[in-house]
Amino acid sequence: MKARPTLETTRLTLRPFTLADASDVQRLAGERAVASTTLNIPHPYEEGMAEQWIATHQERYEKGEQINFAITLRADQALIGAIGLQLTQPHASAELGYWIGKPFWNRGYCTEAAQAVVRYGFDGLGLNRLHASYFKRNPASGRVMQKLGMSYEGCLREHVKKWGVFEDCELYGVLSRDYLCQKENANPIPAPS
Repeated sequence: MKARPTLETTRLTLRPFTLADASDVQRLAGERAVASTTLNIPHPYEEGMAEQWIATHQERYEKGEQINFAITLRADQALIGAIGLQLTQPHASAELGYWIGKPFWNRGYCTEAAQAVVRYGFDGLGLNRLHASYFKRNPASGRVMQKLGMSYEGCLREHVKKWGVFEDCELYGVLSRDYLCQKENANPIPAPS
């Protein structure tokens, strides 16, 4: 069995999900306000759904299709959300997806977790491109993408249907060369004296 990575940030630990997380996933992701802003989270979030989802993670990781991280607080290891990459190996690209439980909104946790996953995608997996999209009615998610240094690539009008309503999706992306340039500018190497 191939070990899935754990990532650390100042305030967070991003680790593999375990079945022990299922009740927290159901409680947090099952809140209507969270489910409403994501394409794949159902509402109501029924018993057993979290266990089924978590049970797919190891196999999908080993196949090189996807990697999911539980976002937990370093201070007490409380689960606050999820973040992951849907990988497209032949193209060295991935789609970034995430959700944060409502009690933890507006604290910068999503941006902090996403920065670690973007770094892992480019530095750890050697990806060439990362992209993400959000429902146009959820601009907070777009602000996360902007803080990651992603560029706006367009609006996919009425691209998906969520709860019977066609949703516009705003698309953002970043290339490895752009990421490396941003990284160099954030930590400039001092000129020789």
